[in-house]
Amino acid sequence: MIVHLIDGTYEIFRQYYAPRPGHLDGDGREIGATRGVVQSVFTMLQDGATHLGVATDHVIESFRNNLWPTYKSSAGMDPLLLGQFGWLEDALRALGVAVWPMVDVEADDGLASAAAVAAADPRVEQVVICTPDKDLGQCVGGKVVQLDRRQDKLIDVDGVIEKFGVPAGSIPDWLALVGDTADGFPGLPGFGAKTAATLLARYGHLEDIPADAADWDVTVRGAAKLAATLVAQRENADLFKVIATVRTDAEVGTVDDWHWSGPTAAFPAWCERFGWPRLAQDAAALAAARS
Repeated sequence: MIVHLIDGTYEIFRQYYAPRPGHLDGDGREIGATRGVVQSVFTMLQDGATHLGVATDHVIESFRNNLWPTYKSSAGMDPLLLGQFGWLEDALRALGVAVWPMVDVEADDGLASAAAVAAADPRVEQVVICTPDKDLGQCVGGKVVQLDRRQDKLIDVDGVIEKFGVPAGSIPDWLALVGDTADGFPGLPGFGAKTAATLLARYGHLEDIPADAADWDVTVRGAAKLAATLVAQRENADLFKVIATVRTDAEVGTVDDWHWSGPTAAFPAWCERFGWPRLAQDAAALAAARS
């Protein structure tokens, strides 16, 4: 059994900003991004996916906003995009897909939690986290891989090292040093991706990097200044690591809950709203062919 875990927030952003016309429903409301994600998920089902779930940021803000003042929020988001998050969740449920709307935590935490549940199930051979989000690289290993669907690129353990220069377990440490502009925290001054990778490839985690640069047995430009920065801003570094570490305790159910058995009675109405009534027939036919 292969389990597919989909980043609904990433997908709806991708569909909304794709260079194609939007789509208005019968009431003149923009619903094109929702339509696009539902189509994309249904394509995965047509291609053979059997157990899948979609995590969304039902509320953009999370506990991390209480930890750092500039952490990403819904401020400035296009209302036409923000307004579609609830629609997406309802439309996917109507399709019969498991949906995890995250409130106190984020979609990334939902995906990480589902990956942990799936990896622990002996029936599962592989867990595919469908997102290019670098935060989810920390989950890769064992049965778990990451898939960038847009580039059709699968990222395994070696792929994480190739991409970041560090193993999956060091991704939170790497992000703590480098920062993440998309998530709204800055990292530490002077620490670029290459420098952070050099240090963490050798020492693994922030707490294992010697405080004195004279004790570093890797060559890094400006080592003394960097070591001093790490000592002076250790509290921030530890905080950024907490922010960058995905949670695995979100409630997502079991693998059996994620089995797709067909659309619900509510799906045809969504397809009418999408201007695509044939999709409801195709979904019902696919479910019948699998039963």
